[in-house]
Amino acid sequence: MRLLLSPAGRAAVALAQGLDLSPAARLPAAEAVRAAAGPELGPLALEQAVLKGRARAKHPDGDRLWWTGEALEQASSYAVAVHRAARFAGAERVLDLCCSVGGDLLPLAAVAPAVGVDLDEGRLLLAAENARVLGLDVPLVRADVTRLDPRGHVFADPARRSGGRRVFDARSYTPRLDVVLGWLPHLDALGVKVAPGIDHEALPPELEVEVVSLRGDVKEAVLWGGSARRGPRRTATLLPGGHVLTDAAAPVPDVRPPGQYLLDPDGAVVRSHLVAEVVRQVGGWLLDETIAYVCADEPVPTPYGRWYAVRETLPFGLKPLRERLRAYDAGPLVVKKRGTAVEPEVLRRQLKLAGSREVTVVLTRSAGRQVALIVEAVRTPS
Repeated sequence: MRLLLSPAGRAAVALAQGLDLSPAARLPAAEAVRAAAGPELGPLALEQAVLKGRARAKHPDGDRLWWTGEALEQASSYAVAVHRAARFAGAERVLDLCCSVGGDLLPLAAVAPAVGVDLDEGRLLLAAENARVLGLDVPLVRADVTRLDPRGHVFADPARRSGGRRVFDARSYTPRLDVVLGWLPHLDALGVKVAPGIDHEALPPELEVEVVSLRGDVKEAVLWGGSARRGPRRTATLLPGGHVLTDAAAPVPDVRPPGQYLLDPDGAVVRSHLVAEVVRQVGGWLLDETIAYVCADEPVPTPYGRWYAVRETLPFGLKPLRERLRAYDAGPLVVKKRGTAVEPEVLRRQLKLAGSREVTVVLTRSAGRQVALIVEAVRTPS
């Protein structure tokens, strides 16, 4: 990393950023940077330029910041990091343990004095440079967080990748989740970034589980403890609108056949197990007690999902579905599914549709039976 941050390294990265880095042009770009910067620095500079280009999708200053491939993969989108940092606003000090290159540390430092801790010296060098780029003064400490006994306000982002692959078992996080949660009795506040599919039932009851989506795409879950917890056990947050749905002990929804309208809940609502709250709010019911599709007689405006008008409902079968879709002049087919093993790409090939209209079909279960719903998106105010 020191070589990359040297004057020669910065010049090589700047050169690479000015080239066409599309996949088709990557080889001539690599040759040009290698010729200008040498066989050691050239590949490093090219990789950094590619990472900076990709980072723009996550951070408004992504192309000015410095990254490693793994750090960029695990980094939160900027809007999510800013939302999360708000829970620490006004704290006397926040420790960001496993701070990496500073994707979460720097939004924290914008709302409270923050200290970054990581064992990887290279990532700490990049974090220091990123703080400088954004005009922030952030102390950084190289230490093994598993050997610390932290106090005060803590945010932690355990590594969830090993050998370039995602790790889903919290016992395989680095540090392990049980180690991080073991700090809680001695802390004022704790926030822990985890995978959105984490098993809620395996977590201590004193934690709040917040699942966050950004423009309909589920990004992460955060465990909140101490004063950072806001009360409810489960929370779904939808960004950028800032809509927040919490567990209010909604009654068990009715299960009935499809109605005139179908609501596809936002993924954060589904992952936070709050579909029953949405059912209550829209006066609807479920198609199946195990499937997160909501039906109603009217499309009650809600920010927590997208409404579709149900045009037809039929038992799932390839031949009858093909016939009905051809009646709609279906060509491009949007396939939404829950509770079925059917693969959308396979289904599209099997149906052999050649019409001119884009049609949406929902494959799911209704009272245990496989069904297909031909639907059309409905615009409603949120």
